[in-house]
Amino acid sequence: MSYQRTILLGVVGDSAAGKTTISEGIAKILGVERVTVICTDDYHRYNRKQRKELGISALDPSCNYMDIMEQHLDLLRRGHPILKPVYNHETGDFDPPEYIEPKEFIIAEGLLGFHNRALRRHFDVKIYLSPEEELRIRWKIKRDTAKRGYTTEQVKASLEKRTEDSREFIQPQQKHADIIVNFYRPPDQTEETGAHLNVRLLLRPTLPHPDLSELIECGEGDDKGTICSMITREDDWLMETLEIKGDISGQKASEVEELIWKHLVAHSPNLEHFRLGQIGAFLDGTESYKSHPLGLTQLLIAYHMLLAREELNEELREVVRRVRFSD
Repeated sequence: MSYQRTILLGVVGDSAAGKTTISEGIAKILGVERVTVICTDDYHRYNRKQRKELGISALDPSCNYMDIMEQHLDLLRRGHPILKPVYNHETGDFDPPEYIEPKEFIIAEGLLGFHNRALRRHFDVKIYLSPEEELRIRWKIKRDTAKRGYTTEQVKASLEKRTEDSREFIQPQQKHADIIVNFYRPPDQTEETGAHLNVRLLLRPTLPHPDLSELIECGEGDDKGTICSMITREDDWLMETLEIKGDISGQKASEVEELIWKHLVAHSPNLEHFRLGQIGAFLDGTESYKSHPLGLTQLLIAYHMLLAREELNEELREVVRRVRFSD
């Protein structure tokens, strides 16, 4: 089924920042039958061998067909199918293109989704993933050695070569995000890489974030509550920073979940069928785990996608009313 106008989420971050994990959880909340997920890293201009010969990394916009990416996002946003390129990370070359038909919601994840204004204008919600750097390195080594056939030394060498490109092309994109997601290790758990990570969410006023103040329990130092909010300033903007600790209880996480949905249903009472009991699940190798901070992050992002859809539907209903009135 195609739609005249889709809701488009952009998930941007450096390699192994957690883009796929975040996107998969959001798709489950919304209903996978309602979501099209694409990877914008498939728009590479050169294969792995050519990049090595040219001395260029995939993080460089000139190594990607940015114009075709922008055209395809425009088509998907307006409900039209595309023939998307497919880059094979295992072989380092291109597979046959894939026919993609847009559904009600689209998630576009990748390295360069917010690189220019032409790309950014297509997104209803923009998310930038900025995990603690040491944590990202561990994630990348684990992923690339297990799934892409690299050695640990090769992954570290690649990271070193990409440092400058990451600083120049990837990291500046976070200033365009509505929400910046920062997973980090608790001070006393330096080996933690999954279920008990803390998360810090920088919520910019470019979106109407739900009021969670009735559940906030800030304290001092190590006694700080498992969910805490503070107001910070960035240039001329006041922003909310929401922190959720990895040891938040299941009961407390459920209370936050209920409050987020309470705010959403207040805007549109017919959204109860989107609810999902199991959020925050992720795989570490073959083992499945659950993270409450991850789940609540996914839920907050899904909240904004559903809210964007309801706002769009209201706009369409208003257009119909005006047309009928004019007749």
